[in-house]
Amino acid sequence: MSEVDGSAGPRERPVIRVYLLDDHELVRRGTRDLLESQGDIEVVGESGSAQEAARRIPALRPDVAVLDQRLPDGSGVEVCRHVRSVDPTIAAVILTSYDEDEALFAAIMAGAAGYVLKQVKGNDFVETVRRVAAGQSMLDPAVTAQVLARVREGPPEDSVTKHLTAKQSQVLDLVREGLTNRQIAERLDLAEKTVKNYVSTVLGKLGVESRTQAAIIATRQRESGRRRPGGSSAGR
Repeated sequence: MSEVDGSAGPRERPVIRVYLLDDHELVRRGTRDLLESQGDIEVVGESGSAQEAARRIPALRPDVAVLDQRLPDGSGVEVCRHVRSVDPTIAAVILTSYDEDEALFAAIMAGAAGYVLKQVKGNDFVETVRRVAAGQSMLDPAVTAQVLARVREGPPEDSVTKHLTAKQSQVLDLVREGLTNRQIAERLDLAEKTVKNYVSTVLGKLGVESRTQAAIIATRQRESGRRRPGGSSAGR
């Protein structure tokens, strides 16, 4: 029985469909070869133009779109924003040569699930694609510090979060801490399904799509509250 199960496993492994956007043909070819050598990843399309990618990606419906940040006719962030507005099930990874906190912040707010420097090791990049395809949100460790700095420098978001109820604000704060729905449920003594509904409502009220975006807003408000005179007692 174990031999049958072992032989059936690889055939049942889902294939991850990927689209590549980069204006350098050699980069696209190298990335394609790397991904397709894994056996469980298929590159279903590629282009060197932002406009072409914005048109083709929604039609091809890949699991993951790997988007170059800087292009002659636009940017990967713009493509990401357009694609996810059409089909939010498509995950996007911004691939760039430049370590820029502003671009990283823009990528996150556009709905990107990852932002990876081109200096990343091949195995790490493949793992990023797999994890993003599985629904996880990732940031390259090399640029995490820049994100946090950018968040702390941002304007307060009280006007956005003031419409949350006390329980919704509590859930948002735990999302900011990085807790999963199950962990939040245990912390607040709620059903996991109830927490899932709370999170969906919070994302809707904040006008964002991902937990990462919500966490950024929560961090901004927390940091601005600390800077504000008497901020520690705000909302009491």
